[in-house]
Amino acid sequence: MSDIISIRDLSKTYSGGFQALKHINLDIRRGEIFALLGPNGAGKTTLISIVCGIVNPTTGSVTIDGGDIIRDYRRVRAMIGLVPQELTTDAFETVWGAVSFSRGLFGKPPNPAYIEKILKALSLWEKKDNRIMTLSGGMKRRLLIAKALSHEPIILFLDEPTAGVDVELRQDMWQVVRDLRATGVTIILTTHYIEEAEEMADRVGVITGGELIVVEEKAELMRKLGKKQLILRLSEPLSAIPAALARHELELAGDGQSLTFTYDTHAGRTGITSLLEDMRSAGVGFADLDTTQSSLEDIFVDLVRSKR
Repeated sequence: MSDIISIRDLSKTYSGGFQALKHINLDIRRGEIFALLGPNGAGKTTLISIVCGIVNPTTGSVTIDGGDIIRDYRRVRAMIGLVPQELTTDAFETVWGAVSFSRGLFGKPPNPAYIEKILKALSLWEKKDNRIMTLSGGMKRRLLIAKALSHEPIILFLDEPTAGVDVELRQDMWQVVRDLRATGVTIILTTHYIEEAEEMADRVGVITGGELIVVEEKAELMRKLGKKQLILRLSEPLSAIPAALARHELELAGDGQSLTFTYDTHAGRTGITSLLEDMRSAGVGFADLDTTQSSLEDIFVDLVRSKR
């Protein structure tokens, strides 16, 4: 799969001296869904703003489909749709008028059939003649997506697109994202709903303190950094972990009713067999057991903490 966005040694320092980005290198593949995760103030929005031509970089370069974002600004910007975090819309304009106007801003000829298709896909068709001021917050968020898609971009940036959107609307919007990816649109998203990234993304990047600390295939990231835990519900509570079990690095629940054993499923030996043998020898019985796999959120939190 070829790259559609190439970012090289990108840094941004604002006039007050704050360095928002530090030597970012990143390639985005054509047709993928790439999730950019990071805490507030990590640099996510600054990075997106530079790629979209809203903010100028201090150093480094960004090319989109071979075009430089500064030298080939008009051509490159026309390839991009951006859904910002802020709900900035013309309150007195109608839904149809706002989306049609956005299309015209990029020099695209009128195409009512295409705009109808977008509005129907985003469940906005029944609201097409409504003024924006009458829409709910979720509908306004959908409208931002419709405006971003109005000029038929091949790349779509979604900056916290489901913030403040209820669960049902959120699921509908992610179906639209899947449909867009199926047509070949490249999608880059930031989100605080990490479970969405876990469900939707092909690859994940984690940024913190202006540095991109990891970029990995989602499945590979979870394989390499994810943890699996065996939880043993004890037959009798323990006040402390017996010395005979100390080598297994177990965690005893506060109520003494269960032991948690963390292991690597891809290691040659997980250590479970020897743990169970040692428990039997120590006279520690269990009534039930369960396993859990760390989520992308667990991995994200661990990565960010490790960089502090």
